[in-house]
Amino acid sequence: MTIHIEAKPGDYSQTVLMPGDPLRAKHIAENFLTDVVQVNSVRNCLGFTGYYNGKRVSVQASGMGQPSLGIYAHELFQFYGVQKIIRVGSCGGISPNVKVGDIVVALTSSTDSAMSKNLVPGFMISPCCDYYLLEQFMQNCSFAHVGPIISNDYFYQPNPDWFKPLMDLGILAVDMETHLLYTLAMRHCKCALSVNTVSDHLLGGVEMSSEQRESGLNTMIETVLESV
Repeated sequence: MTIHIEAKPGDYSQTVLMPGDPLRAKHIAENFLTDVVQVNSVRNCLGFTGYYNGKRVSVQASGMGQPSLGIYAHELFQFYGVQKIIRVGSCGGISPNVKVGDIVVALTSSTDSAMSKNLVPGFMISPCCDYYLLEQFMQNCSFAHVGPIISNDYFYQPNPDWFKPLMDLGILAVDMETHLLYTLAMRHCKCALSVNTVSDHLLGGVEMSSEQRESGLNTMIETVLESV
């Protein structure tokens, strides 16, 4: 047991899907896995382990933002023998080439956070996904967008045009978790991939409701499970 996870050693699979929302973790466990056991309920950040097509898989919610994800990813990598974490989340579209409902896979993620700033003094680290996980996923989802995203700490940006310089650089989307997930995977010599469905677009237009965000990401989740 750790401060934030009540599971015992061995309760988690080596492969963990990590949504932000605890209810999405529960949705995945109840709708995609069999022989499910709940392994964490501390702070209601739910974790489950079960089977998908005979393969043992776990799901653990990360909460919202990099500080929260950092706690769970670190403890899973450091104390529970987890080798792979795949974020299954939502993101906001930045590039005009992505639309609401599209899937975005992050090659790398820049950030406005200071959490990785001093990891290696004198260097600005650019964390990246695991190539093998990316390759396996793309074999099952060739229509996904693959490229750089941004991970923000500040959800309600005071400048409404903050994203436009990033759009000009070819940034695909924004989330609040991927940069630190990739950084921790590199730090612990583990594997990570961030797969996100575009739930809204910063240029405006249609956006998913909270109910659609919880249950409307099934195509992405099933594809991730098939790839692992």
